[in-house]
Amino acid sequence: MGLFERSEEIFEDENILHDDYQPQSLDERGHELEQYTDYLQPVINGAQPRNIFLYGKTGVGKTAATKYLLHHLEEDAKQYDDVQITTVYLNCEDLTSSYRVAVALVNALRDPANQISRTGYPLNAVYEMLWERLDEIGGTVLIVLDEVDYIGDDDSILYQLPRARSNDKIENSRVGIVGISNDFKFREKLDPRVEDTLCERELHFPPYDASDLQHILEKRADHAFRDGILDGDVVPLCAALAAQDRGSARQALDLLLEAGDLARRQNDATVTEDHVREAKQLLEKQRIEESMKDLTSHGHLTLLAVVASTVADPDGIPLQKQTLYDQYQDLAQATDRDPLGGRAFHNHLAELSMLGILDRTKQNEGRAGGIYYEYEIDVALDAALSTLENLHMSDELDLESLRKNARENGLI
Repeated sequence: MGLFERSEEIFEDENILHDDYQPQSLDERGHELEQYTDYLQPVINGAQPRNIFLYGKTGVGKTAATKYLLHHLEEDAKQYDDVQITTVYLNCEDLTSSYRVAVALVNALRDPANQISRTGYPLNAVYEMLWERLDEIGGTVLIVLDEVDYIGDDDSILYQLPRARSNDKIENSRVGIVGISNDFKFREKLDPRVEDTLCERELHFPPYDASDLQHILEKRADHAFRDGILDGDVVPLCAALAAQDRGSARQALDLLLEAGDLARRQNDATVTEDHVREAKQLLEKQRIEESMKDLTSHGHLTLLAVVASTVADPDGIPLQKQTLYDQYQDLAQATDRDPLGGRAFHNHLAELSMLGILDRTKQNEGRAGGIYYEYEIDVALDAALSTLENLHMSDELDLESLRKNARENGLI
């Protein structure tokens, strides 16, 4: 008997629950698909493509809708002799400058044996290689830049690409850009020329509601799990939990997949609500750990200050900076660390908010009270405590009593 053997008691095909699975239909995005299709119509007409920008939180269908429509666009274009479409998809997470994007595009459009290195060329030389390759390809070239906000301030390529034809850089190709971002303020950071060019057409993808998520999960679960494996309340619970949090299909699918995996690891015959709730806690803990791995010890103490202040005031009243700063100073002294100043502490609160660990709300009470922020923990308190308990500084603090108080106050 081998060390590894196939386990087929729970899943029929778990790949269907993974993020890279492309569904055959996106019924829950009918309105957005209709508008998106209208924006892509000039391509099939042989006209200059529109530049399209998609906004929306992570997991709301932006990338799935783009891949779905571009696949159909390429297939439908085959019936027309005068339409030639090439699509290029880049995730910009590691492409933090126009130079890196340009190099990645050259390599995506070239033969694998004729790639260029990521360093060693002037930017203008890389652009020339890109224009040359685009003209060799000809027709319409649609370039998808997913997570385009990672490019940062060096956004010249977002101006150069859409204007390449009108600026006589290319002659035989028409280039269109599809930019995808979950940063709703990204447009404000763009050079005005880039904004006018890139955001020619915009689409906003709102979060899914519980009904949408349940429909998505039901379609996937029918093929992902063996018959009779899921208890009746599992899918509605996964949908409800994800809808209450971020309205993300990705989050709902991860929850369902992890629940099934827990049942498999525990040799249980069915997937139950208990598996879902345990899966939620595990995923929350993993998300916090991933978010916190690059934080300093003062970042960890800032989170602990929020957790401790939340436990001390179980009524759920949002916390203000001064309350949290007082708690943070006590914790820093208890661990023999010099407390940071108020501004540096505020920056740690802002970073935790950006990571989705804290929820920050701006309050404006006019001349009487001024403008200030209120903070609440935005992840499961139990998961935050578990993460903090695994840090090296946990030996210096009485986190066991903190957990006990949280339990007594009904917070976990």
